[in-house]
Amino acid sequence: MIIAERKSMNEILDMLDGVKKLLVLGCRGCVAVCSAGGDKEVEIMASAIRLGKKLAGEPIKIEATTYIRQCDPEYIEPLKKEGKKYDAVLSMACGVGVNFIADLCPGVKVLPGVNTTFYGANLSSGEWKEMCAGCGSCVLHLTGGLCPVARCAKRLSNGPCGGSQGGRCEIHPDTPCVWHFIHERLQEQGEADRLKEIMPIRDWSPAGDAGPRRRVREDLLP
Repeated sequence: MIIAERKSMNEILDMLDGVKKLLVLGCRGCVAVCSAGGDKEVEIMASAIRLGKKLAGEPIKIEATTYIRQCDPEYIEPLKKEGKKYDAVLSMACGVGVNFIADLCPGVKVLPGVNTTFYGANLSSGEWKEMCAGCGSCVLHLTGGLCPVARCAKRLSNGPCGGSQGGRCEIHPDTPCVWHFIHERLQEQGEADRLKEIMPIRDWSPAGDAGPRRRVREDLLP
């Protein structure tokens, strides 16, 4: 799940300088699950903007709605026409939604209402933890199902590093060393010998270092 958090109101109000008619657009996907951009958050955002603009003596007309998803064309298609009614669209979706709408509506100012942070798991109510970096070259079959890219502060392909002590990370002592757990996990599974194999230097191009990534499945194309 993509995890996001709302931008500060000061930053949002700065982005809306000069905007007279605004659409606050939420998403019922990941940002709704992590309580950053769903129906409830959209209403709160719209109310906060109205109040902020009123206190600043800057009148603004705001409409608020939420789409099922902002990353699928069939759900954002209405904006191709409706978006022209607004000076700006404040997207409460992840950065994918912001980009997608901006591509669809080149004449409309599309603004991010949240900061997209990471791919994470919901540990408990109000708590999320990064567990995947979307690197495009998964090695979890070699590391006991634990991701050294997202969960190691140094993104080591072979670990632990010399600074790890007592199963804790030397950079963030309050964080467990994932390589310590990888070693323990593989020993429990009787596959400790796998750790003797040195992983080659990682090719970061699948992670996006070679430019924007794209995937096409010919069997699904119309």
